[in-house]
Amino acid sequence: MRIKHLAFGALLTLGLTLSSCAPQQDAPATPIAEVEEVTEPVSDETVSNSEPAEMPNEGEKTVESHEGQVLRHAVFFKFKDDVPQEQIDEVVQAFRDLPNKIPEIIGFQWGVNNSPEGFDAGFTHAFLLTFADEAGRAAYLPHEAHKAFGKVLSGKNDKVFVIDYWGTPYEPLEKELKHCVFFKFKEDAAPEDIRKIEDGFAELRGKISAIKGYEWGINNSPEKHDAGFTHCFMVTFDSEEGRDEYLPHPDHKAFVEVLLPLLEEPRVIDFLAEGPLTLSN
Repeated sequence: MRIKHLAFGALLTLGLTLSSCAPQQDAPATPIAEVEEVTEPVSDETVSNSEPAEMPNEGEKTVESHEGQVLRHAVFFKFKDDVPQEQIDEVVQAFRDLPNKIPEIIGFQWGVNNSPEGFDAGFTHAFLLTFADEAGRAAYLPHEAHKAFGKVLSGKNDKVFVIDYWGTPYEPLEKELKHCVFFKFKEDAAPEDIRKIEDGFAELRGKISAIKGYEWGINNSPEKHDAGFTHCFMVTFDSEEGRDEYLPHPDHKAFVEVLLPLLEEPRVIDFLAEGPLTLSN
């Protein structure tokens, strides 16, 4: 989402001060057998949202249905300033090896942040994993290969940011620029107003042709590395030019004007996705 260059320039007009999350909000990465995720782009027809479960009758237990969906696990790292590039490359390679060691990972993408908007909070590396269900994630987190990756990462990263949400399977594009947008709403934001934002973001898919894939969801990560962010919106473009068309688009700017009064903080991380995009079980 074009939050800084154009649409989010409105933040200054409204006097809303947006700053990067303080380091204490993003848990400093501990040997991390708990911080990875894969996100695959959405097909042209796909629009995925997390629908609230129906209210149960008294005494009944609420059970959400996610039939036809997959569980996205989005992980972002900010490395320490003194970590040399070769050690960062070692971490990336170790992460890329996990799909070959953990069969529950059914999709994997990664890339380096290239967002022009300045709302990345210093995060540079993105990893998007996909699981078939919560059981896949439950097997992944304590997996020995994941724990071994944590040892490779240990001492190198400064902060970690993790958001999980339910998404929709789709056919990946030949080239994908992932535009990862996260919202932290004000405490007094009314549920009905937040719902308008959820719907308004989804409607952009039908108004801006540069958007080639879109899905969104509410964070359900058990890892407590979300820094208070609750909503993830994953927009896919087929090029940087597509993003350049989207950010200043009048419909996008109008959406941001509606969003601003409700928003405490945004986080935006973009990356050109490197694969493998899909994996077989």
